[in-house]
Amino acid sequence: MSTDDSAARRPEHQDDAVDRRTAGRADDAGPQRWVRRVVLVLVLIAVAYLVYLMSAAFFPRWWAQRVADQVGGSMSRGITWGLFYGFVFTVLPLLLLMQVRRQFFSWTWRGIVALIAIVLAAPNWLTLSVVAGNSKAAHAGERIMDVDGPGFRAGTLIGVIVGAVLALGIMYAGVRMRQLRRERDELRRTRDEG
Repeated sequence: MSTDDSAARRPEHQDDAVDRRTAGRADDAGPQRWVRRVVLVLVLIAVAYLVYLMSAAFFPRWWAQRVADQVGGSMSRGITWGLFYGFVFTVLPLLLLMQVRRQFFSWTWRGIVALIAIVLAAPNWLTLSVVAGNSKAAHAGERIMDVDGPGFRAGTLIGVIVGAVLALGIMYAGVRMRQLRRERDELRRTRDEG
């Protein structure tokens, strides 16, 4: 009696039936997975849009009121607070965003660092939503800032420009120093070899 005859006459095992059932499912898993992903992406887009609509109706007016509470109608305080918010919340996010190019970060951590940098710039995003927004809340925020927060928007713009120039200068200096170190190391290597 050969081994083929014994295998053909062997009674079916429970694992064999499971293997047959799951073999057909493995082929269908790919399309089902993609359908689930597409549905998830569509749901996330819909939720993000709803959050955007709700935030556009709330945040500009709320931020303008917070600014008005700090400034209190004083032009000098409006410019000072605007410079502070514009400068600090531009320099810090840009310096943090520059860390994304570090080699030791995985792509997941790069995404997290970029997200933190975007959130860290929230005061500037909120001021931009008042200035550039076209919702009723943005127009109400503009009126509030005109009366109780004079100079804040202009101060913020100047602070953003100065902060961006400083952050880009720091980035350029860092890149240039790295290039100079590489050139120095290459010169030393050629000197030692020759």
